[in-house]
Parts: sequence; structure tokens; C-alpha cells
Amino acid sequence: MHPDKTLESCVMLRDIPVAERPRERMERFGPAALSNEELLAVLLRTGTKQESALALAGRMLYEIGDLRGLKSVSLEELTTIKGIGSAKALMILAGLELGRRIALPPLSRVAVRSPKDVADVMMEELRYHTQEHFVCLYLNTKNQIIGKDTVFIGSLNSSVVHPREVFHKAIRRSSASVICLHNHPSGDPVPSKEDIDVTRRLREAGRILGIELLDHVIIGDGQFYSLKEKGHFS
Repeated sequence: MHPDKTLESCVMLRDIPVAERPRERMERFGPAALSNEELLAVLLRTGTKQESALALAGRMLYEIGDLRGLKSVSLEELTTIKGIGSAKALMILAGLELGRRIALPPLSRVAVRSPKDVADVMMEELRYHTQEHFVCLYLNTKNQIIGKDTVFIGSLNSSVVHPREVFHKAIRRSSASVICLHNHPSGDPVPSKEDIDVTRRLREAGRILGIELLDHVIIGDGQFYSLKEKGHFS
């Protein structure tokens, strides 16, 4: 049953005993003791004239699908939910982004020795995107990451991911080598023909410029595919 059809959604926060309200429970027991709805209610702070922050949080999660849906929700999608204006939506997105940044390992001077190292660094950033993101990691002579750029967002093909975009930034950073990555929103990291063609063009450009393309890693949902490891660089 839809949450806004239940009796619970008609209960206002003032009707809930003080000790059972989300903020008070968080203060007493810590954030780990709260449900997803309660944590979201703390971020929302207030509900509407018709429903409490807790009921609004529950309805919001229902309409998005589940907690995981928050990872890729947009400002526009949030503000289509009744009771969620731009101020509430921005607070939610800010909280999500802080959590995402905390979860990401620091990139500066991380040494990359294998495709798994690349996946470990970038998996959480790329795996939930609903569009393809083409990202470059720039490395020094010790294979340490000295920079990262998102070069392109959208369907991958050889006309949009141009070597000049990749290697212009590599030259500016005085990079010794580059590792390219992109995600497959389907969750399946197996490369397409376009993925292989793009990789070939970038390798050829790197040889001419003296900046090696070390690998092209495709990120799926908890999986990755290294084109170098699978023999596409031979």
C-alpha cells in the first residue's frame, strides 16, 4: 500500500512522543539506531501541513523506489515529489554528496599497480551513474595518481571521446601515463565495439605523444573489465 494512504502518514510529528522522534532518538542512541526513513526525516527537518517529516520521508523513499535510488536521483526528480521543494531537495543532495565523498578513497598520490587498484579507487564513484561517464586518471613516473578529469558524459563513441581532450589535460599535468575508465549503467562491464575502437585510437595517440595509455577499465555494478588485462592491448 502506498505510504500516503496509511494512517501513519496522517500522524504529525507533534503527535509522536518526544522520545520517539527521529532527532531525539538520534541524539540518545546515535545515527546507527535510526531507520532509513528516520535518517531522511532528520535531513528534511520539517514535513508539510498534512504529514510529518517522518511520513514525508517514507513516501519519498517509496516514490524513488528504495534507498539505493537516492544515489542517482536528480534535483528535478526530487522536486516533483509533493512536499519536497528546492530547499529540501538541495539539503538531501548535499548530504548524499558528503557521504559519497567520505566513501571515496583519496586520490592524491595513490599508486596504481593493477586493474583492481583502479577499480578499488573508482568503483563507488562510477558504478551508480545512469549515464556513461568517461574519466581519465593522470599518473606520474611512479604510477601515482596526480589528477583526475571527467572528459565526457553520454554514450561512448570515437567521435565524442577525442584524443585531444584526453592528452591535452595529460600534457598540462605533466603526466607520464594515463588510465581511462568509463561505466556501463547496465552493470555489465563487457566492452562494446565502440569501447574497443576508442581504446585503440587513444593508444595510438599516446604513442605519438610519448604518454602511454596504461589501461582502459570499464566499471559495472561491482564488477570491472580491464581491456589491457583481457588482451586488447596486444
